[in-house]
Amino acid sequence: MDFLRPADWEEALAAKAAHPTAVPIAGGTDVMVEINFDHRRPEYLLDLNRVGELYEWQTDGPDVRLGAAVPYTRVMEHLRAELPGLALAAHTVGSPQIRNRGSVGGNLGAASPAGDSHPALLAAGADVEVQSVRGTRLIPVEEFYTGVKRNALAPDELIRAVRIRRATGPQQFSKVGTRNAMVIAVCAFGVALHPHGRTIRTGIGSAAPTPVRARVAEEFLAAALEEGGLWESGGAVPPSVAAHFAELAAGACNPIDDVRGSAAYRRRAVAVMARRTLGWVWDEYRHSQGRGARCA
Repeated sequence: MDFLRPADWEEALAAKAAHPTAVPIAGGTDVMVEINFDHRRPEYLLDLNRVGELYEWQTDGPDVRLGAAVPYTRVMEHLRAELPGLALAAHTVGSPQIRNRGSVGGNLGAASPAGDSHPALLAAGADVEVQSVRGTRLIPVEEFYTGVKRNALAPDELIRAVRIRRATGPQQFSKVGTRNAMVIAVCAFGVALHPHGRTIRTGIGSAAPTPVRARVAEEFLAAALEEGGLWESGGAVPPSVAAHFAELAAGACNPIDDVRGSAAYRRRAVAVMARRTLGWVWDEYRHSQGRGARCA
């Protein structure tokens, strides 16, 4: 196994172009596990730790541009207001040591259906910024996942950053695992309200071959909130609406039976998480509406 260590981004792109099979490594929280267990033996490792720009982020504008190697700890500490759903998801990632090394870019590169950042990225709305010596392109996060641990990167491309919509409303994240911490998700659910466009976005993890959105559930809930005048009034979501939203969210799943849980359990868990997270984000929205009315 040869070790490539570029000094900057241009060198990294050149190395990837020259060695398309090279496996990028920064935090190493996924790659090193596979190597240590002899599940993977790449010909080249492409060490990106010296590429400083991958550890930077920008918050000026409607999107947060998050460098591919920014650790989860930094998201939790510095981007909680801009990216609340992702910050919540980051709290559930492994141990403090893993959160200090692991990153959203690494999660995307691994493309595991159980990756904790995926539901939050889908719910918030994000584009993956990828680059090669041929140029740069933006891939909507929904289109980035192409199969179990497969993504839309070309062989010579690297993930440079993730552009995530800055939150304009409440966001929530929920995860079910076999214990309370340091666990791979049996399934996970993210939801975000986008009040300016009066839309809802969701993200489901570990309940299909790829992370997915519950689009039918989103459309149903947006229509129900609009028809009920709830965006303006801040009134409670009727229990029947919440229940049907949960049912539709579970219907978006295509889970399997495995050692961590059955398909039936995953569908049920997604329904429960969808109903609960909806309650949490809507309560937060109602509270913010009430404060606005009192201030006026």
